[in-house]
Amino acid sequence: MRTTHLALGLLTTIALSFTAFPGNAQSWPTQVVKIITPFPPGSGGDVTARPFAEKLAVRWGKPVIVENRPGADGIIAATAVLNSNDGHTLLYTNGGPLTSNLLAHAGSLPYNPDDLLPVAAAAEVYVAIGVPASLATSSLSEFVAQARLKRGQFNWSGTPGSLDYLVPGFLKRAGIDLPRVPYREVSMAMQDLAQDRLQFYAAALATQLPMAQTGKIKIIAVTNSQRSPFLPDVPTARESGFPELEYEAFLGFFAPRGMSAELRERIGADLHAIGADADLAGRFNAIGMRVRVTSPAELQKIVTDERAALARYTQATPQ
Repeated sequence: MRTTHLALGLLTTIALSFTAFPGNAQSWPTQVVKIITPFPPGSGGDVTARPFAEKLAVRWGKPVIVENRPGADGIIAATAVLNSNDGHTLLYTNGGPLTSNLLAHAGSLPYNPDDLLPVAAAAEVYVAIGVPASLATSSLSEFVAQARLKRGQFNWSGTPGSLDYLVPGFLKRAGIDLPRVPYREVSMAMQDLAQDRLQFYAAALATQLPMAQTGKIKIIAVTNSQRSPFLPDVPTARESGFPELEYEAFLGFFAPRGMSAELRERIGADLHAIGADADLAGRFNAIGMRVRVTSPAELQKIVTDERAALARYTQATPQ
């Protein structure tokens, strides 16, 4: 009798797995599709996920909703996706849950990042360094000089993830010690930056561009290897003499292990088609980003390269 119950239990598990991860990619989706993101509302990750969701809903004929699960370095969002078991949940994230969390939570990470399978990168992200407009500085070197003069009066914040390693490394090499202020809401960080309660903010240009355009804050550098076409006069960190701040951010879609390669390729193909939409490009450009849709293999290489760069950087950074 026990053997019979075990066999029935195994058959039930197999049946549920087939229900959760449909094998026929052409008939998918059969229900609401959920895109979970670790970013709070109003952040660069949030405002770029939503246009994709809108266009995917039209293409698929099913509702596509974006669900914000910020906090805990993206662990909340990542585990929600991996525990979804419905075959209709995706993760839209930066590298943090797949790269820097391996360092930040070494030995205690409650999920395996390799269980998040690449579907496609979606956006080329320009990471900007913002300072208050009232601060007497217009470059990274001037900021460092100001921070040295006003020791104990400055602090910093930024998007959680790889920047949690890059910015402290930059500060150590510059000989300044700034405490990091955590924010759950981007709007609060931006208000504090504009009012000089926060003096250094490293986050997507999309988050900071509106206030920069109205003169409430200043963008003094971008971390990318190339200048942003949206602020061509703003130098890169490397051009400013601080190559340790060079960082290429990305945003992309990932699926939980168990979703078939066929289905991931189908979703990726739909993302590619949407990525060619001029309306989407215009909406991204308006907030200082560019659409960049890649193959799963290209996204995996981006993740692998970021892991390797972080490993090299942490080994080279003085403690």
